[in-house]
Amino acid sequence: MPVKILLTWDILPEREREYFEFVIGEFIPGVQRLGFQPAEAWATIYGPYPQIQVGMLAPDAASARRMMNSADWQSLQEQLFTFVTNFSYKVVVARGGFQF
Repeated sequence: MPVKILLTWDILPEREREYFEFVIGEFIPGVQRLGFQPAEAWATIYGPYPQIQVGMLAPDAASARRMMNSADWQSLQEQLFTFVTNFSYKVVVARGGFQF
């Protein structure tokens, strides 16, 4: 059963330019190489919610765990952490539409 990995975070204000360069140039291609399919990205404009939410699809929960336990994922995550705060994620059964 397909799953969606929902990631949320806030961008560090002093790192915004470098963050966007990293996400476009390294993070998105990196997660695709791992086998994730980027599905959506949302930005919060107003309110006390995470600034960014990203949804990535994986074929099933076992595949998602394997990809997220890989050294390549750990490296991408460590790089992302230099640009963001309040990172969290969860794995849910994929369904159509917005999921939070």
